[in-house]
Amino acid sequence: MWESESELGRGREYGNGVVSTSKHGVKTDGFERRDHSWYVATDIPSDLLVQVGDICFHVHKYPLLSRSGRMNRIIYDSRDADLSRIELDDLPGGPDAFELAAKFCYGIAVDLTAANISGLRCTAEYLEMTEDLEEGNLIFKTEAFLSYVVLSSWRDSILVLKSCEQLSPWAENLQIVRRCSESIAWKACTNPRSIRWAYTGKPTSSPKWNETKESSPSRNQQAPPDWWFEDVSILRIDHFVRVVTAIKVKGMRFELIGAAIMQYASRWLPGISKEGTGDEANNSRDSNSSGGSGSWKGGLHMIVAGNKEDPPNVHIKEQRMIIESLISIIPPQKDSVSCSFLLRLLRMANMLKVAPALVTELEKRVGMQFEQATLVDLLIPSYNKCETLYDVDLIQRLLEHFLVQEQTEPSSPNRQSFSEKHNYEGTLRGNAKMRVAKLVDSYLTEVSRDRNLSLTKFQVLAEALPESARSCDDGLYRAIDSYLKAHPTLSEHERKRICRVMDCQKLSIDACMHAAQNERLPLRVVVQVLFSEQIKISNAIANNSLKETGESHYQPVISTRKALLEGTPQSFQEGWTTAKKDINTLKFELESMKSKYLELQIEMENLQRQFDKMSKQKNSSAWTSGWKKLSKLTKMAPLETHDSGSQVPAIPADQTRKAPRRWRNSIS
Repeated sequence: MWESESELGRGREYGNGVVSTSKHGVKTDGFERRDHSWYVATDIPSDLLVQVGDICFHVHKYPLLSRSGRMNRIIYDSRDADLSRIELDDLPGGPDAFELAAKFCYGIAVDLTAANISGLRCTAEYLEMTEDLEEGNLIFKTEAFLSYVVLSSWRDSILVLKSCEQLSPWAENLQIVRRCSESIAWKACTNPRSIRWAYTGKPTSSPKWNETKESSPSRNQQAPPDWWFEDVSILRIDHFVRVVTAIKVKGMRFELIGAAIMQYASRWLPGISKEGTGDEANNSRDSNSSGGSGSWKGGLHMIVAGNKEDPPNVHIKEQRMIIESLISIIPPQKDSVSCSFLLRLLRMANMLKVAPALVTELEKRVGMQFEQATLVDLLIPSYNKCETLYDVDLIQRLLEHFLVQEQTEPSSPNRQSFSEKHNYEGTLRGNAKMRVAKLVDSYLTEVSRDRNLSLTKFQVLAEALPESARSCDDGLYRAIDSYLKAHPTLSEHERKRICRVMDCQKLSIDACMHAAQNERLPLRVVVQVLFSEQIKISNAIANNSLKETGESHYQPVISTRKALLEGTPQSFQEGWTTAKKDINTLKFELESMKSKYLELQIEMENLQRQFDKMSKQKNSSAWTSGWKKLSKLTKMAPLETHDSGSQVPAIPADQTRKAPRRWRNSIS
């Protein structure tokens, strides 16, 4: 905390906060406390009993009526001259504030402090102790103390604002909260060089702060930029929001405001500083499945702070209100708060059922700086009634917000170096996408162990990023292999479907060697991996050979391919051998069919020659017409058979004959 050089002088001018009045009708030496009652130390018996809460004050009517307009109205409006009892249950400030007001009415000196001034000011307003009744009444004196002493002191402004928490709405209506908030904001934004300060709270991580705390601060010693965080963090959330709003108006740097918000959250939301673990997710999953009042058993004790005697619902509402208020005051600038803080805040917001509109706003904020996230922060349990252990749909939405932000982020190029700045911003966006791709691959590897994760959700999340975001698909292959291992009952079609999200040509040599021996992958994917690796190795060897000798050598490629085939599993080798045998058998049967076809063609030609001889000897028209039709059918082009690159040799045109259609169908 700090104090300006003129604060102490103002306090001395005001008489150290002691107020009294010389005019009183009853001489007394003070008040005496007996059990739950206060008595005036005087020989004159009291004629009025004022009950405030569970405390009774035995006082006299005249001193109170001479200075309190409300007491006048209560007594005279009752039309009871013998009225001797008044109850003031709604008096702000309670019995302590009324005790001070009563002492003031009797002319007893009252010591005004930052701890009692707000309650006494509200009590004076409630009792209508105005200047119309007496000059220098309690309202005037408390207002003067607030203006000249409290608002000029950092420490007093904080304490008064803290004491206003129990005085709503009186403190709001009397502008005490507004004036203290603006005073705190003004002092927080003031250049620390013009003040001398002394910190009395807890030290933070700032080295200058600790040095100043341990040593005696000199008049010229400068305070660190975050000197006001600890003091402001003791305020209630609504008053903290008022202070931060006033600080924003005065132009405080957004990164300092964000740091103050994180400091406040770490104080009032203890669970926000804890890293998410699998155990927490399991606890929340078990608690959600149990239902009822025990649904908070898994995670509430880690997050909610407060007295054990209070009901859990009260803490839940308080925590929800704090989260909603913090979301609304986070500066809109990127990097005002860390992405890790936003994700932990989002985790608590989902658990405590924060308003959907604020959750959506928080998700968009996370999308703005999604590349700064870590895997631990993304492992957010699914607090809704969902089958999956982690909230995969939430990560999908965060990724969509990130991609939208990347596309709509305006580039502000400089006129002097348009191309350089455009290329620089493009490089930054490309690097951000690559970091996000690695993060998504790691997240998929982690959540793929959940057997309730559907193939569709895995595929949609894996394909959300463009292909250019991944220069290497090793992380994606690791996630696919983990998913196949956790889901052994997938069909062949489903295994092929999940492998389509991976590009075999983007796998490293180590990943290819692992994939070649991975029996969980479909056979077709293994062949593609081997083929793509063969092409890469052959190109690399060819390029190296051209650089060294200027000639290409292909012999190492054959040995490398043999080595890859030898490294394949035994089941793949046996399947490949059986397939080769089947292919050879089909080739042999096809060759046999071709030879039989040629023999039938030769026999047909012999029959045709015999027919020609017989036609010369016999002139039967019926036989002639029938054989002419047969000869038309045989005058066709030679049959070509395409199978494995083989073709039947052509027969001269004058000897070509076409076999009946049933032969062609049998061959095909």
